[in-house]
Amino acid sequence: MAESWTVVGDRLARWQAGFDDAFALVAGRFVQADSRRRARMYLLGLLSGAEWKNSWTLAEQAGDLTPDGMQRLLNFYRWDADAVRDDLRAYVLEYLVDPSGVVVGDETGFVKKGTKSAGVQRQYSGTAGRIGNCQLGVFLTYVSAQGRALIDRELYLPVSWTGDRERCEEAGIGAEVEFATKPVLAQRMLGRLLDSGVEVGWFTVDEAYGDNPRV
Repeated sequence: MAESWTVVGDRLARWQAGFDDAFALVAGRFVQADSRRRARMYLLGLLSGAEWKNSWTLAEQAGDLTPDGMQRLLNFYRWDADAVRDDLRAYVLEYLVDPSGVVVGDETGFVKKGTKSAGVQRQYSGTAGRIGNCQLGVFLTYVSAQGRALIDRELYLPVSWTGDRERCEEAGIGAEVEFATKPVLAQRMLGRLLDSGVEVGWFTVDEAYGDNPRV
C-alpha cells in the first residue's frame, strides 16, 4: 500500500511540475499579480473533476467565497488571449510536431440558457444533437504519433450578432469584427498555423467544411 501511494504521489508531483512549466510560458501575459494568480487557479479548476465549470464552481475550487475574482479575470483584467494561444500552440507543437502530422478542423456547441453570451442563438449543435440555444466554436486539433492537442479556436458569430453593433459592443466584441462563416474561420486558423512555420501532412474536416472551395 505504501508503494502504491508513492507511485500516485510521484505522478501528481510530475503532473504539477508539468503544469507549472506550461503556465510559466504564459504567466507574463498577465500583467497584474492577482490576474496571474487567478489565471493559474482558473486553469487548475478547468482541469479538475468538477462536473460543472463556471465562475462559481471554479471560484469554489480556488477556495473563494464568491465568483467575483474569476469574473474580473475574464471581464476586466487586461491580457492578450491571442498571445496566450500562440504561446501554448508553440509549446504543444514542440512535443507533437511531425512531418506527417494531421490537423483536424471541427466545431462544437456550448448549450446556453440566456441571450447575453457572445454568439448565442438558436442553432444546430452537434454536441446536443439538435437545434437549441447555444454558442458555436470552431477548433483546430493537431494529431501525430506523439499525441494530440487543441491548438486554436474561433468563436462563430452569426449575422444576428454581427448585424447588431449595439449588442456586440455590450458583449465586448470590437467594431472591426465582421461576419465570417465557419469554414472561413477554419481557413483563418489553418493560415495562422502555416504562417508559424509548422509543416502539416494532412488537413481534415467534415463534409460541411470540405464542400467549401476556400477550405
